[in-house]
Amino acid sequence: MLSTFLKSKLHMGSVTNAELLYDGSCAIDVNLLASAGMSEFEQIDIYNVNNGERFTTYIILAEAGSGIISMNGAAARKCQVGDRIIIAAYSQLDAQEQRSHKPRLVYLDQDNRIERSSHDIATQLAG
Repeated sequence: MLSTFLKSKLHMGSVTNAELLYDGSCAIDVNLLASAGMSEFEQIDIYNVNNGERFTTYIILAEAGSGIISMNGAAARKCQVGDRIIIAAYSQLDAQEQRSHKPRLVYLDQDNRIERSSHDIATQLAG
């Protein structure tokens, strides 16, 4: 049996563009994609921290080193320039793969520069 697990995420990126009349859905700087192990045309979920919107789309490429995270087409209605977002990709794993799986977590600053990366999320403690 396969179960769905977080494969990778770009955490707290900033939306740089919102292009309603543009082909494609979410353009992401190819350097950011490489750091997170994400690929062109891969399905992603986007979680908008500013307004609570959550939606599924796919990746198209943006210029390397540009810092671009652009919402295009219908996705442009879900975010505004400057909104902070989480971009998550998932994978299907069997029981054996689950035992050794570690997601690629990439944390971004407000200019979409990499602050740090990790394979673990700290356990949340009781308040």
